[in-house]
Amino acid sequence: MNAKELLEKVRKIEIKTRGLSQNIFAGEYHTAFKGRGVIFSEVREYQPGDDIRDIDWNVTARHNHPYVKVYEEERELTMMLLIDVSGSSDFGAGNESKKEMIAEIAATLAFSSIQNNDKVGVIFFSDKIEKFIPPKKGRKHILLIIREIIDLVPANRGTNIDVALRFMTNALKKRCSAFLLSDFIDDHDYFSSMSIANRKHDLAAIQVYDKRDASLPDVGLMKVRDMETGSDRWIDTSSSRVRRAFDKAWYERQQKIASVTAKSGVDMVSINTEEDYVKALLSLFHTRSAIRR
Repeated sequence: MNAKELLEKVRKIEIKTRGLSQNIFAGEYHTAFKGRGVIFSEVREYQPGDDIRDIDWNVTARHNHPYVKVYEEERELTMMLLIDVSGSSDFGAGNESKKEMIAEIAATLAFSSIQNNDKVGVIFFSDKIEKFIPPKKGRKHILLIIREIIDLVPANRGTNIDVALRFMTNALKKRCSAFLLSDFIDDHDYFSSMSIANRKHDLAAIQVYDKRDASLPDVGLMKVRDMETGSDRWIDTSSSRVRRAFDKAWYERQQKIASVTAKSGVDMVSINTEEDYVKALLSLFHTRSAIRR
């Protein structure tokens, strides 16, 4: 992709996703991802009814009169996007690949975040950390992120969610809101790292999958390629046994994902590349808002 094509694609995504974040997600992100901490605001004179545990003894000693610390909710947040750039994200049997939909969802989340004056950072991962963009504010920073999502060529093709989660836990000292965007085609064990990451931060998972990840069409002999290993093989899709085995493998993978996210306390939504991701994101936001009430 040349520079002009890249610029046009970034601009197209910006126009669509920025409008969504302003017109549809306005307020939804703010409600679903409130700051959980409190920060020191000021000191004032002690008043009857104040908690004595809030007395600032240093100021009290200087003024020879009791003063208390006043706190307020920490509204400014940091959002981290953990984006799967493995080989399988390039796959798309329909009009849009998983990578393209992930780019739009990530951009929508990022623009929703800066509407709230939050910082946004990204961890791109395959079976290793491909790139880390530290959190910053502003439109220019978001456009940089979108360009990287579109144009980044990963060094590796495999997937290891555990690596991404461990990196986030170690790299970010301050609590953040995080979205893990992946097709979750990963045979590694990531339960422990997901549980730890969600305890330290506030993690949500978004699975983006293609219809052909879930089922095979009955079209006779088909040559298929593993996008992560590059290996090719022929399969007979006219065989009901083959199709059942494929369906079973998909079902078992989805059960594993649901089990791991549920046990880790992570909210999750699955989105087909032919579906409307706006509805799915709103559903995720509403679920989180209801839990927080």
